[in-house]
Amino acid sequence: MATLKSLIQFFAEDVDHELTNPTKARRWLKFVVDQEEHDLNSLNYIFCSDEYLLNMNREHLDHDYYTDIITFDTSDDEKQIEGEIYISIDRVNENAATAEVKEDEELRRVMVHGVLHLCGFKDDTDLNKEKIRDKEDYYLKNYKYQ
Repeated sequence: MATLKSLIQFFAEDVDHELTNPTKARRWLKFVVDQEEHDLNSLNYIFCSDEYLLNMNREHLDHDYYTDIITFDTSDDEKQIEGEIYISIDRVNENAATAEVKEDEELRRVMVHGVLHLCGFKDDTDLNKEKIRDKEDYYLKNYKYQ
């Protein structure tokens, strides 16, 4: 049987970043997946710089702009969570300063945002943005219980 540590992994590319409490983050992310009635197969977070993610955005999505997150769903089954989530630590820190929140909190928001995308949530319309934001807020409040 796979361990939570093997199911959810954290990596860094061209940045020096480690989560404060990776065990708690894994429990919380598993909680999100369970609450959304999906099965966790494999989830990799890759923390990187603005430039690294910009290059990925250009190469894979043909977008020429900075972003805080890119999510790749590698699952063949819509109820299975399997993917890679790339997060720009530069962008997260800048967004945290703009929103006047702690960097760790903003990082958690972006992390759960990626999982919600893998669960089928979109942010392509104002209504969908509101729905995913409400879910983010709900799960951020639940982080402390994990």
